[in-house]
Amino acid sequence: MRDSLRHSSRCCTALLMFPLRFLVALTALLTFCASTARCGDIDDAQRLFKAGDYEQCLAAAQKSLSNRRYGRLGEEWEVLLTRSQLVLGQLDQAAGDNASAVARYPWSIRLRLLNHRISRLLGHDEIASAQLAEIDQRLRRTPWRYTDSANLIAAGDALLLLRAEPRDVLLNFYDRAKKEAPDRVDAYLAIGRLALRKHDDALAAEEFRAAAKEFPNNPEVQYGLARALVSGDGKAAEAALKRALEINPRHVPSLLLTAEQLIDAERYVKAEAVLKSVLEVNPRQREAWAYRALLAHYAADPKGEQVFRGAARGRSNRLADVDHLIGRKLSRNYRFREGAAYQRRALEQDADFTPATIQLAQDLLRLGEEEEGWQLARRGFERDGYDVVSFNLVTLQENISKYRTLEDDDFIVRMEAREAEIYGRRVLALLQRAKESLCVKYHWTPSQPIIVEIFADQSDFAVRTFGMPGGAGFLGVCFGNVITANSPATQAGNPTNWESVLWHEFCHTVTLNLTHNKMPRWLSEGISVYEEQQADSRWGQSMTPQYRKWILGGDFTPVSELSSAFSSPPSGAHLQFAYYQSSLVVEYLIETFGFDVLREILADLGAGMPINVSLERRTNGLAALERDFAMFARARAEALAPDADWSEPQKNEQKLLQIAHTDPLKSNNIQVLARHCRELLAAKHWQAAKQPLQRLIGLYPEHVGSGNAYAMLARVHRELGEVDQETEVLERWASLSADAVDAYERLLELAAQNRNWAAVRTNAERLLAINPLHAAPHAMLARASGELGQVPAAAEAYQAVVRLDAHRATEAHYQLARILQTENPRAAKTHLLRALEAAPRYREAHRLLLKIHRTEEETKREAN
Repeated sequence: MRDSLRHSSRCCTALLMFPLRFLVALTALLTFCASTARCGDIDDAQRLFKAGDYEQCLAAAQKSLSNRRYGRLGEEWEVLLTRSQLVLGQLDQAAGDNASAVARYPWSIRLRLLNHRISRLLGHDEIASAQLAEIDQRLRRTPWRYTDSANLIAAGDALLLLRAEPRDVLLNFYDRAKKEAPDRVDAYLAIGRLALRKHDDALAAEEFRAAAKEFPNNPEVQYGLARALVSGDGKAAEAALKRALEINPRHVPSLLLTAEQLIDAERYVKAEAVLKSVLEVNPRQREAWAYRALLAHYAADPKGEQVFRGAARGRSNRLADVDHLIGRKLSRNYRFREGAAYQRRALEQDADFTPATIQLAQDLLRLGEEEEGWQLARRGFERDGYDVVSFNLVTLQENISKYRTLEDDDFIVRMEAREAEIYGRRVLALLQRAKESLCVKYHWTPSQPIIVEIFADQSDFAVRTFGMPGGAGFLGVCFGNVITANSPATQAGNPTNWESVLWHEFCHTVTLNLTHNKMPRWLSEGISVYEEQQADSRWGQSMTPQYRKWILGGDFTPVSELSSAFSSPPSGAHLQFAYYQSSLVVEYLIETFGFDVLREILADLGAGMPINVSLERRTNGLAALERDFAMFARARAEALAPDADWSEPQKNEQKLLQIAHTDPLKSNNIQVLARHCRELLAAKHWQAAKQPLQRLIGLYPEHVGSGNAYAMLARVHRELGEVDQETEVLERWASLSADAVDAYERLLELAAQNRNWAAVRTNAERLLAINPLHAAPHAMLARASGELGQVPAAAEAYQAVVRLDAHRATEAHYQLARILQTENPRAAKTHLLRALEAAPRYREAHRLLLKIHRTEEETKREAN
């Protein structure tokens, strides 16, 4: 019985123990499930935030916190609550709730950092500073508490506000955070944002691209990528921005970037609509109100500007960031003096606001106020040595200090010393011709010398022009009284007529000054291209088959929105078409309403009148202008090779080719005929190629681009030994093109063979207008000028040869000595000695040196 009792007793004990173990396990299981559920709850809420459902996210956070259903996630819920309130503009609620959260979690630097932000927005600067100081103390006292990814990022953000070294923050906090939690997006965002603040778009793009691979559905990542790419890769930036708004249609930073791009494109009505969407999310959004102030400024509405600027300020004690933003966008629109005024206002409120210092430096340099501009650039670099723009400017100043300065009463030209010696005089002469022509025509007189800087290094041009390397494709830029341009030395693979570039840019100087830089880009560019063509029919732009296709297809921008065609064009061809269409509008205005009307429009713009209001006033109305210009453009397109067949051969291609082969005079399809001609040249059927090439030129005589019929026909004549016919074809080609290098070189060769020195001079000058850094045209110009009795021109050309070509220098020194022997025998002897140094047995040089010596001796004897 005892055994049974013992057994029974053991059984009872086990039964008694089972409920206790079960309850412990069950409790642990329920705790784990509750925690997991809470994790799921906050994940759901964060997904709502990411999708732009801020109100629902806020409600979820409030519900969780009020029910105390947050467990170990209390801090996360509090952070999400505050972020939701901030994005919705609920500052007072955010201040109260966040203060309670800080009291509940005094160790949370993330909540304190949010409190700092709220306090700044509410004008509580002392509280904001106290929160930063407390964060600093906690990081010093208990650094071990803040080693997880989220806290490392918060610590880095706080230390940047405390003016810690950005590189130290990047390496010791943001990079550590990424290693600590590579599956979290926060570190990528922090690094990318820091790079953007320092204008390091390349680093920012690299970071955001990496983030996009891991987190493609995060709107912050896509927005950051768009921001990083917007100045370098417009298509990719547009795609990233579009993706951000697909993920979150209410994503405020992406909407603001959209509005910014619309403002840059001068599409102000659409920009206003986007800003309205932003303010529907957050009625207190500072940048949105700042952009509205900017739009009011453009509309010449000073009262509205001040009201919106005040709304941007809100209850904050500072407006430095707001004024900096408004000023930066004004400068983006070439209104540098107004932009500089806003930067000064920003610095009056916060003398240490480095972005305003750097922007003001750029504005002043673009206004020609160089002494203060360079001082501010150095000051900006001293304050923030990691800012790419300020570093670039300081480096640029060192490079420019080595340049040669050429001056006359109207211009200050800076060039690399060697280039200044070779063609600096040509630059000044060209600028003087432009001034004499355009200033009289537009009734404008410069009040100060115009600064023209020509850069032998494209990266220096880009830094001077844009603040950082890039800008490939830009030949020159005018800010008003300052012009920057690329030297021909930077265009080896794609030479362009530098004379037409400077003429174009000086025309900008005239029109920008007349309008106080208050003109839309399309009109500014349109007038400059138009005036190129007026100065030289070979300059500027002309109708092309692609332009014809776009115009006849109705694929061109309305005049009222034409500046938008320059903003993020789909391709380089579309950008060039924007220039051409703009010049066509200017031509239409002058032909239809007269040149005086164009001047009146410029006067309206200078007085602050919007362009579309002026066009409405000075023409038959904007609607009629749009309609009639479309008809004008269509007529111009149809006038291009009107007898040609512009269709693209498809099904009937073989039939058209057969016609071209059997009877070239019957084919008028441009593509088929051109292909047939290329096939004949490839087969060296020179005689057979004549007729179709002549047919092609007859159908489309304006074509002087790559693969044109003039070049092919000139080759045919050359192969057949028909020099006169070759010369005639080359002359026709040269008369139509400003950069027909092949034609100019061959004409130069033929003219020299025929001792036609006037033609030699003409074609040498044509080549030097494209690239004055080649010795051969200078050598031929020197010889032609000598033969024509133009001694000063010959001397100048020989001086250029000396500097450009060591092999030709010996002969050039000798020729210079011949020219100078009478008026400057000392200089002549110097040139002869240099010639003999290179060629000791140069007999002619010895004879001339002896002659000069004897002449000097005779002169001395006669004097005695």
